[in-house]
Amino acid sequence: MKVLVTGVTGQLGYDVVRVLRGRGVGTVGAARAGMPLDDSARTRAFVLETRPDAVIHCAAYTAVDRAEDERELCHAINAEATRAIAGACEEIGAKLVYISTDYVFPGTGEAFYETDDETAPCNAYGASKLAGESAVRDAMKSGRFFIVRTSWVFGIHGRNFIRTILGFAKTRDALTVVDDQVGSPTYTADLAELLADMADSEKYGVYHATNEGVCSWAELAAEAIRLRGLSTKVTPVSSEMYPTKAVRPKNSRLSKSSLDRGGFRRLPDWKDAVKRYLAELKAIGE
Repeated sequence: MKVLVTGVTGQLGYDVVRVLRGRGVGTVGAARAGMPLDDSARTRAFVLETRPDAVIHCAAYTAVDRAEDERELCHAINAEATRAIAGACEEIGAKLVYISTDYVFPGTGEAFYETDDETAPCNAYGASKLAGESAVRDAMKSGRFFIVRTSWVFGIHGRNFIRTILGFAKTRDALTVVDDQVGSPTYTADLAELLADMADSEKYGVYHATNEGVCSWAELAAEAIRLRGLSTKVTPVSSEMYPTKAVRPKNSRLSKSSLDRGGFRRLPDWKDAVKRYLAELKAIGE
């Protein structure tokens, strides 16, 4: 089996490649230089030339606030490039694993979103990822695809919320962090294992995949600081204290019942994931 992984310079793509190669799976990693996602023709050609058995599409435009001003570029990368990849996969008979986001939902209420709940993105980034989902469905009439929605991703290869918070905590006695946005952190090392399992299966469909449990951003910050043994105080505040160009969902809870139905193992609890992530950071001197 040969798997093409896009976005190998990002957090998730890096760990997906690491997991696949650890399993002895033939892996081709794609980055911007060889597969520029703002050029759909070159993107399609890259897939056709590589001829993988499966594609795990981790690459995306993820600058949520900047996407409000760069809607066309965001759509080109997250939707049109995905359409090109999906069409190429359908042509050569390859499976596709498309990574999507909780941002496809309106982010209201307190219920856990199911995979078939109504979508209604609250910002340009979410709209582009939802368009990517539609592109996959439209291009792959064979149905040989997985759409995997995740949230609050953190990993060893790249910047993320936890790294940023720990950086601040080293030099500050107190931090204010929003507590009215609730969701589930997702450790890329755990998610990568699941994506590798999916790519090796025929259990196609739409899935939600995050680490178990939910928290606010303030709770996530406090837990990371506590585990690192720092004394920085975290003060919870409302989102209105930190206005952003793009609206953020206040409810990012994703139901994982889809994993149960598909026979996939749920990811470990988020607190356990953060603990292992901090151990990984320590091992590289951070």
